[in-house]
Amino acid sequence: MQSLGRATRPHQPPLRRDPAPSRWSYRMQRLWLTPLFRIGFHVGLPVLLLAGVVGLVLMNEGRREAIAGGIAQIKEQFQSRPEFRVNMMAVEGASSDLADAVRAKLAVKLPVSSFKLDLDQMRDRAQELDAVASAELRVRSGGVLQVLITEREPALVWRDEAGLTLIDATGHRVAGLAERADRADLPLVAGQGADNAAPEALALIEAAGPLTHRLRGLVRVGERRWDLVLDRDQRILLPADRPVQALERLLALDQAEDLTSRDLAAIDLRNAARPVLRLAPFALTEARRARGLAAPTKTENDL
Repeated sequence: MQSLGRATRPHQPPLRRDPAPSRWSYRMQRLWLTPLFRIGFHVGLPVLLLAGVVGLVLMNEGRREAIAGGIAQIKEQFQSRPEFRVNMMAVEGASSDLADAVRAKLAVKLPVSSFKLDLDQMRDRAQELDAVASAELRVRSGGVLQVLITEREPALVWRDEAGLTLIDATGHRVAGLAERADRADLPLVAGQGADNAAPEALALIEAAGPLTHRLRGLVRVGERRWDLVLDRDQRILLPADRPVQALERLLALDQAEDLTSRDLAAIDLRNAARPVLRLAPFALTEARRARGLAAPTKTENDL
């Protein structure tokens, strides 16, 4: 017989929890599996914390000065070690006078740390000397500052309004010269702009060939052409264009006609189509007498 009270329900099992993650949990799991996020978390977060600590430390001016002073002291102690000290300078490839000039130009106070030497700046200062074509500096073992000098070779003596100057094959100044006799072995060039045309002057000297022993020098005229000055006050006036070829044609003519040995004051080659011979004063007078245009000279019998 059933009770009239509350009806009994059959026994039900407890509700099971859904094993599926929530939406936010799923998103966090997917985000954690992202390599970039993991790298940023493991690396970026510590770096960010470290940067924050460093920033807090450096906010104080006293701490900044103390840290900078400590770094400078450590750097100075390291650079002052004996193995980095330069005790001697060796200048090679230069004459004794030029070597002294290079030492004076560099003005290095020894001993000094190799870290305090600006080799590029020192090389530029050495190359400011007229006689130095190029310079190379290096610090060798044993604390030696090696300076390798390539010296300019004088090729010509240039005479201008300022005096005598030694120049190289490119026309660059090498040194001053007191007397012409001090470098009588070098050809002489004169005139304004002769230094700029030094290569052409050397080509003419080389092409002079049999006239070299009579050559006294070259004169630059109007900064555009050359005059060759020979002994007996003879001059060869060369054109501005292709002067070497004009001189070679004259040498061929001289070999056949022996022009330069005659009593000529000048040979004008400026017009290639019409060379002009200018007689010396004595030869001109004799030529006029031969034509009856001048009075004959008196001889001893006439006196």
